[in-house]
Amino acid sequence: MSADTDLDADDTAAVDTSDYGTLYVVGIGPGLPGGMTQRAKDVVRTADCVVASNLYQEFLRRDGTLPPEGSGERPDQEVVRSTMGRQVELAREAFERVRDGEDVAHVSGGDPNVYGKSDLVYLMAEEDEAYDVPIEIVPGVTAALGGAANLGAPLSNDFCTISLSEKWRGWEEIEEKLRAAAISGFVVFLYNCWRDYERAIEVLREERADHVPVAIVNDAGRGDAGRNVDGETHTITTLGEVTEHDEKVGGMGASILVGTHETEVWENDHGEHLVTPRGGRDVDDF
Repeated sequence: MSADTDLDADDTAAVDTSDYGTLYVVGIGPGLPGGMTQRAKDVVRTADCVVASNLYQEFLRRDGTLPPEGSGERPDQEVVRSTMGRQVELAREAFERVRDGEDVAHVSGGDPNVYGKSDLVYLMAEEDEAYDVPIEIVPGVTAALGGAANLGAPLSNDFCTISLSEKWRGWEEIEEKLRAAAISGFVVFLYNCWRDYERAIEVLREERADHVPVAIVNDAGRGDAGRNVDGETHTITTLGEVTEHDEKVGGMGASILVGTHETEVWENDHGEHLVTPRGGRDVDDF
């Protein structure tokens, strides 16, 4: 954070925050009640104001974390619809609500720190010099962790996540990260795969063998409640053949896990799983 502000130490100390609420940035994981932490549920249930998209509101109403719309069960709680175009406006509004004594739950899918909303809140607090506003991050299950759980144990060794979105960085930087991750032997979990994922696969194939296992994951942890028309799915294939399954990359909820030379397809009576050993391949190594 910048050290240059219009508030000196005496000005900051003079602000009485004893009657303030708290701004919570709440990760609700995949979104369904079973995938949320108890802390996330408690914060959303008790907040004076909940900021959430229509989809997240629907998830939160499934088990009463939020009351049914129009039920009147929590007349003292305001639910505000969040959209991509209103993020800055809603952050500023949240600062004022907290100063007025409200607890505000700003809902983020997955974990707020993994391509979520936590950085925006801090950047806005810096821009508006809102150093007086208490901010707390409530963690949630990420798409990478939820998807890995469906697949078995593919992240048991070193791994990284890379977003293919070019909204904040150019393709040259994304390509550099992909190449470095492949060379370094990380299991790579790709976010925003609806954006030209084929280009990312081409880069990874230059540094990693075509036979390494790959999984396409859609709406991890959301069952049939997400955006994918086929509901929650996962498809195991290889790096050389993943682009042949283009129809499985089902939109904004799609992610791709790329294994390493150590990742194995493990089968039992219940289907295929992916396992990346931590190091040793014998139980005596543990």
